[in-house]
Amino acid sequence: MTIRKRIAADDPQLAALWERSVRATHDFLPEDDIHRLLPLVRDTYLPALDVQVFENPDHSPAGFIATDEDTVQMLFIDPAQRGQGIGRRLLDHVRRPLLKVDVNEQNPQAHGFYRHYGFEDIGRSALDGEGRPFPVIHMRLKAL
Repeated sequence: MTIRKRIAADDPQLAALWERSVRATHDFLPEDDIHRLLPLVRDTYLPALDVQVFENPDHSPAGFIATDEDTVQMLFIDPAQRGQGIGRRLLDHVRRPLLKVDVNEQNPQAHGFYRHYGFEDIGRSALDGEGRPFPVIHMRLKAL
């Protein structure tokens, strides 16, 4: 399995992976929001970010990480492949000092994953980045 830079042809598969992962981990997100966000992820967010793809031997994506400068904007793993170290390897691939991430408070598994990796809570917002009532925990990778 390898990590490689995203190409535009990946976007439909990455968006489908995003949807599977969100359905498995974001049970607080209404169906309407998933349908609204899916084309944004595929057509706007993926092309705008630095995306690294964790590729299976058959070249299908097992997961991906999207960053913007010092911030992890997205990290999604195919639900069938969670728990195999893919998220850790993707974070290792993009690791830099004071890396930041925002995590939905209603996603305690993700919060625990980032804490276990070495991130610390540095703040909280009652609303998400779109001003909706999904609290966000702001985290930063502890300095070595």
